Amino acid sequence: MHRRFRVSMWAFCLAGAGLFLNLATVATYVRADEPAATNSEAKATDSADTAKAAEEAAKQEAEAEARRKQAAEEIELLRLFADTFAQIRGNYVKEVSDRELMEAAIQGMMSKLDPYSDFIPPTKLDRFRSGVENEFGGIGIQVSTSKGELEVISPLVGSPAYKAGISAGDVITAIDGKPTKGVSIDEAVKMMKGPIGTQVRVMVRHPGEDEEDEVALKRAIIRVETVLGDHRNDDDSWNFFLDEEKKIGYVRISSFGRHTADELRDALKQLKADEMKSLVLDLRFNPGGLLSSAIEICDLFVKEGRIVSTSGRNVAEHSWDAHEAGTYSGFPMVVLVNGFSASASEIVSACLQDHDRAVVIGERTFGKGSVQNIIELPDGGAMKLTIARYYTPSGRSIQAQGIEPDVEVEQISEEASREMIQQAIDRFSEASLEGHLEGDDERTGPAEDLTPRTEVRRAPENERDEDQPAFADDFQARVAHQVLNALILSRASR
Repeated sequence: MHRRFRVSMWAFCLAGAGLFLNLATVATYVRADEPAATNSEAKATDSADTAKAAEEAAKQEAEAEARRKQAAEEIELLRLFADTFAQIRGNYVKEVSDRELMEAAIQGMMSKLDPYSDFIPPTKLDRFRSGVENEFGGIGIQVSTSKGELEVISPLVGSPAYKAGISAGDVITAIDGKPTKGVSIDEAVKMMKGPIGTQVRVMVRHPGEDEEDEVALKRAIIRVETVLGDHRNDDDSWNFFLDEEKKIGYVRISSFGRHTADELRDALKQLKADEMKSLVLDLRFNPGGLLSSAIEICDLFVKEGRIVSTSGRNVAEHSWDAHEAGTYSGFPMVVLVNGFSASASEIVSACLQDHDRAVVIGERTFGKGSVQNIIELPDGGAMKLTIARYYTPSGRSIQAQGIEPDVEVEQISEEASREMIQQAIDRFSEASLEGHLEGDDERTGPAEDLTPRTEVRRAPENERDEDQPAFADDFQARVAHQVLNALILSRASR
């Protein structure tokens, strides 16, 4: 054994020596060939670099040539515009102001874009801002023209007009001595608005009376409420309950302005203090407003995840996510929408739908999925320009499509409502509740894939149960009430 082992060791050593010699020989051959390989690789690298540099130079030259052609074309077009402008100014049958011609030309350019891109001349910018911000200096009345007269629709609660006793149905016959007969609403509104603290005198004729009263009013900051309740209380504050006995809250948002999220927080605090168990968020006839306001409102109801994202041709993709702090959760919700719910309304309803935070009831929404930016111009005007599209948390584009409700309702009958309510309850089930336990085979994915939508036929026009509450003639609100009531009972029985 020992001798055999020694032979084996020597054999191993000899074999190892032979292997070493072979490796050394190979290494020598490799080293001898290395300079030739290196030279070849260097030549190939130099050739590739030269070709790449030539390609890059050709690309830059092509881009420069394209820019030169574009600049030349722009100069020709501007020359055409200047010549046309000069011909009109010098030869048209009557004199037209330069500004009038220029603004008309800008409007012409904007008319070739989408319906939401627009030019806002300096004379209309203040009114535009007032509409967006929902506040202005004035006396606080809503008016219409009826038979050529300026009639009060309603005074805004707390406004100078409200405090002075001006009521719905009153006719404003003169403003600061100027008769209003035949005056347009725009002219009348302009006359009543003005710097805060200044005075305006209006002549008022009350319904059924011939005599007129002169009322002196001091202009104040008028903030138009955008968060409304079901009805007014005796003290003119909003009652935010659709059903006080069953604690079903109701909030209607008329538009999304700068203060809308704060108004909604105040309403929710009041409802929570009054032990609200469920909520109807009414976005019907809401044309939209500020994107930032819609994002804030989504963040009030969604704890985490994407709220909305935007993407445009020359605009970097951007997204907004929810935060848990300040979230109102733990109660079922219904969002009411219709064909006049647009833009920011669609952002909110789509976000709550995609996150299974609410059941969306009503009709397909308008389908405005574009984002506008306000660009101020040197002359004091501005341009409203569409710069991007927005996308829902599940990646849907709403543009020209709208939001399809979970339960599609025009008006409903009792017979149709039973099936619809059950399907809505099935959709807003345990799996949709925050903090639920996951099953072994739980399905995930966009909200629209979870359940088919339900369509409910129109009810007879004369259907009305006198024992039903006041909202019974609003069939969409009635469906929301029934769905939430059933969900409350379902959760209580667990």
